[in-house]
Amino acid sequence: MDIDEDKIDDAALALFYLTLHDDFGHAWKQVDWSITNRLHEKGYIHNPVGKSKSVTLTEEGLAKSEALFKALFTKAAGK
Repeated sequence: MDIDEDKIDDAALALFYLTLHDDFGHAWKQVDWSITNRLHEKGYIHNPVGKSKSVTLTEEGLAKSEALFKALFTKAAGK
């Protein structure tokens, strides 16, 4: 099976939006370490290494997280 890691990263980033727990872009990091590492390399989250149970999204990551969440997980109007 040929896995599209970019699609996995997009879904994980969208789910970070769902788990935001403050106004500063902190989200629970309950995803695989390889995903958080790739999201960090792409500039969407700050360094995920550490004992913290959350990650901090960058400004770009927060905006993309919200857009992906809405695109992937919300229903179109009238449905």
